[in-house]
Amino acid sequence: MNRLQKLAIVAPTPIVGGSAITLPVIQNILTSVAQFLIVASMVIAVIVIVYGGIRWMMASDPAEAKKIVWNGIVGAAIVLAVGIILQTIGYVITYRG
Repeated sequence: MNRLQKLAIVAPTPIVGGSAITLPVIQNILTSVAQFLIVASMVIAVIVIVYGGIRWMMASDPAEAKKIVWNGIVGAAIVLAVGIILQTIGYVITYRG
């Protein structure tokens, strides 16, 4: 037998070791990702509101700046609502009553 035939006969060994991923591990990962995205979105919403406020103070026509501030407030409200919905769904799924 040549070298190539010897390599073909060798049974492959698993590359990945460790334990299985369980539902609580997946839940913790998803919770961490969701919390990070909510915090990042809130930071962006606050930046947009502050930017709109600065434009409002410096503008001769504040209509566009009011629109920017309003969009920032609506965005923050949507992010908070999504956070509440995710927490409620997580509670309902993990409730063991």
